[in-house]
Amino acid sequence: MRNAPPGSRERYGDTKTQAVSVLRIIEERLKEHGLSMRDVVYLRAYLVPDKEKGGTIDVQGWNEAYGMFFNNADNPVKPARSTVGVAALVNPDWLIEIEAFAVFPRR
Repeated sequence: MRNAPPGSRERYGDTKTQAVSVLRIIEERLKEHGLSMRDVVYLRAYLVPDKEKGGTIDVQGWNEAYGMFFNNADNPVKPARSTVGVAALVNPDWLIEIEAFAVFPRR
């Protein structure tokens, strides 16, 4: 809920919620170019410590979100990925930032 106060959990949600949101946006951008999540070959995720989880990085939340889009019955593709813990992101309310690399399939 973007109209929630800055710094509140309600603004963007926990790591899993944020990751799902970002992955959906990536999925939409890929569709604009005739691609899908099946064309993703590499993901890089930057995660920051979650103060509501004792200041730890919520890798489990990231992995759960990843599993909704990759390495499952709907999309068996399992792209290479890196997960990097960082002190902060540009927006202090963000818990995760994701880069996706996709390739156009051979025609």
